[in-house]
Amino acid sequence: MSTTLSSSLTELDNQLSNRHIDLDPQGYFIIYLNKDAGLICADHYTNAINDQGLAVDPDTGEVIACKGGKVRKPTTTFTGRTAKEICVKLLEENANPPVSMLDHAAYLGREFMRAEYALQTGKEYIQD
Repeated sequence: MSTTLSSSLTELDNQLSNRHIDLDPQGYFIIYLNKDAGLICADHYTNAINDQGLAVDPDTGEVIACKGGKVRKPTTTFTGRTAKEICVKLLEENANPPVSMLDHAAYLGREFMRAEYALQTGKEYIQD
């Protein structure tokens, strides 16, 4: 692939990463790698959505900060050795999947693929 094409595709993805998407009322995930165990991990957190469309702690009603803020404990942690394995566990084997929006499910699939690539290549994974 040419450098120009690669650069324009990266620019396109960066633009798409900055688009507005509604929050999933079922909650959100923090995705990370456990390199020692060879696992992709996804901590699930519940949230509620306030009138302004912001995620709030369901217990306190406080807006959940993107960085810093109160430390919350995940409701569940999903793990898998591959993107496919963690997707199957989260979306197919789970009787009540914690995802209610198709764009959220698609986002998770893309992120799990990125995480799998980082795990296989030893590169750093940073969630988009």
